[in-house]
Amino acid sequence: MYTLHIEHPITDFDIWSAAFTRFAPLRESAGVRSHTVRRPLDDPRYVSIDLDFDTAADAEAFLQILRTRVWSSPSSSPALVGEPITRVFMTCPDLSTVAAQAVV
Repeated sequence: MYTLHIEHPITDFDIWSAAFTRFAPLRESAGVRSHTVRRPLDDPRYVSIDLDFDTAADAEAFLQILRTRVWSSPSSSPALVGEPITRVFMTCPDLSTVAAQAVV
């Protein structure tokens, strides 16, 4: 599994959340398998989003869609502040299983 991790400041969570919800069909058609939204306890104007994909290529392709079709338009990303920080991660094997196998 591959995860597109996104972080950025926002002006208002409710406005951001409404915009995020509007793009659910786009996420689904781009191959997003699941998503997780997080907010820091000490900063209500910041979000972290993880979007899970089957392939790194799908994650990278969706990042380009976000850059060109969503984040480039203030009407599409009304609560976004600045440039999002992004990275694509791959899921590592369960390290406890790997460690247990090494002992045997």
